[in-house]
Amino acid sequence: MTTDPARSAAPPSGGSEFWRKEDWWAIWIGLSIVIVGTLLFWNGGSLRWLAVVPPKWKSLSEVAGDFGMNGWRYIALFLFWLTAFSVAISVMGLRLRQFVPAFTLLYVAACAIFVLGQWESAARYNLEPPLIALLLGLVIANLGGVPAVLATGFRGEFFVKTGIVLLGATVPFSLIALAGPVAILQASIVSIVTFSVIYWAAVRFGLDRRFAATLGVGGAVCGVSAAIAIAGAVGAKKEHVAVTITTVILWAIAMIFALPLAARLLGLPTGIAGAWIGTSEFADAAGIAAAQAYGGLAGKVDGIAGTADQALQAFTLIKVIGRDVWIGIWAVALAIVATTRWEAQPGGSAADVREIWRRFPKFVLGFFIASALVTVTTAHYSLADYNKVATPGLIAPIKDLRSWAFIFCFLSIGLSTRFRALAAAGRMPFAVFTLGVAVNVVLGYLLSVHVFGVHWATLGQ
Repeated sequence: MTTDPARSAAPPSGGSEFWRKEDWWAIWIGLSIVIVGTLLFWNGGSLRWLAVVPPKWKSLSEVAGDFGMNGWRYIALFLFWLTAFSVAISVMGLRLRQFVPAFTLLYVAACAIFVLGQWESAARYNLEPPLIALLLGLVIANLGGVPAVLATGFRGEFFVKTGIVLLGATVPFSLIALAGPVAILQASIVSIVTFSVIYWAAVRFGLDRRFAATLGVGGAVCGVSAAIAIAGAVGAKKEHVAVTITTVILWAIAMIFALPLAARLLGLPTGIAGAWIGTSEFADAAGIAAAQAYGGLAGKVDGIAGTADQALQAFTLIKVIGRDVWIGIWAVALAIVATTRWEAQPGGSAADVREIWRRFPKFVLGFFIASALVTVTTAHYSLADYNKVATPGLIAPIKDLRSWAFIFCFLSIGLSTRFRALAAAGRMPFAVFTLGVAVNVVLGYLLSVHVFGVHWATLGQ
C-alpha cells in the first residue's frame, strides 16, 4: 500500500479535532445527506434526482440514451461529491490542487465502472460495480502504476467512512426489530463464532493481536468497512488492513459462485439459500449478487422452491441488517479491549479512558446517529409499508449514494495496493482466515437449514 496522506498529517488537538479529522468529516457529510433526505421525505420529496445511477442495459445505445437524458444529474452528483470532499480536504490542511484533478479522474472512472457493472453480461457473471472497481484498481496499480501526485485523491478510508455513515441509514433500529429474533440471533451467532475462530487461530500462530482482530472482524462482518473501522479502533497497521481487505475480497468473489452452486446441488428453497448466503458471504455487493443469482432459479429449475424475493429478503435480514450492525459493536468492544488489555501502561498504571475515546473510530457514531434518524422517521411503518413507501422514497437514494462512495473506496484501495507489499505478510493470514471461512460456511448451513430452516423456507408467507 502507498502511504495515506491523512496519516502523515500531524494529529489535531483540542476542539479542532471536529474539523481536522476525516472521521468527523465523514460524519458531517454522511449525516448531511441523511438529514436532507429525511426532510425531503417528510415533505413528499426525495434525493432521487441527485442519487443518479446508470440503469441496467444490453446495448451501448441505452447507455448513450441515459447519459443524454440524465447528463446534468451526473454533473450535479460530481459537483456535490467534489464540493463536499474538497471542503473537508481543505480544512484538514491537505493539498486541494492535487485532490481536485485526482478526484475528477476517480469520478469519471467510477462512472465507467458503474456502467460496466450494470451491463447484462456483467450481472450474469455476478460482477458488481464495487468488485469491478477493486479489480480494475489492482490491475492498474500493479501493472502500470499511477502517478504519486494523484495519491491525495485516492482516499479510500475517507470514502468508506462516509459510506459507513450512510450504511447506518439503511439499517434503522426499527428495521432491525422488524427483522425478528431469528435473523438477529443467527447473525449474532455467526459474527461471534467467526470472529472467535479467526482471532484464536491468528494469535495461536503468532500474528499480532491487532492484526488478528482486524482479520476476525473482516470475516465476521464485512471486509472493507469492518477492517478499516477495527484497524482504527485497535491501532492496527495499514498493511493489516490491506491484507484483510484483499483476503476478504478473494473469498467474497469465490463465494459468489460457490454458494449458489452448492445450494442448487442441495436443492435448497430460496429463503434458506438466501439465509445461508447471508451468513457465509463476506461483502454486501457479492452477497446480493449471489442471492439474486440463486433466487432467479425459482420456478425455472425443478426442485427449487420459493420465490426470488425470498432469497434476497433472507440475505438482507441476515447480512445487511443482522451482521453489518456488528461493525459498531465490534468497534466499541475492541477499542476498549485494545486500550485496557493489550497495551502495557507505564508503571503498570490503569489505562487512560481518554485514550479509548481517541482510539475509537468516530465515524461509527455517525452510523448509529444515521440509523436513529431513519428509525424515528420510519418507526410507524410495518415491514410491508417500509418496503413500499420508505425504501423507494428515502432509503434507496441514500443507498445509491452509498454505492458511489463505496466505488470510490474500492477503486482507491485497488489503486493504492501493491501485491509485493501484501506478500510480505506471508501465507499465515490467508490460512487463518480460510479456517474461519470453513467454520462460517458450515455453521451458516446448519443454522439456515437445520436450526431455523422452517422460518427461512416460509419467509414472508
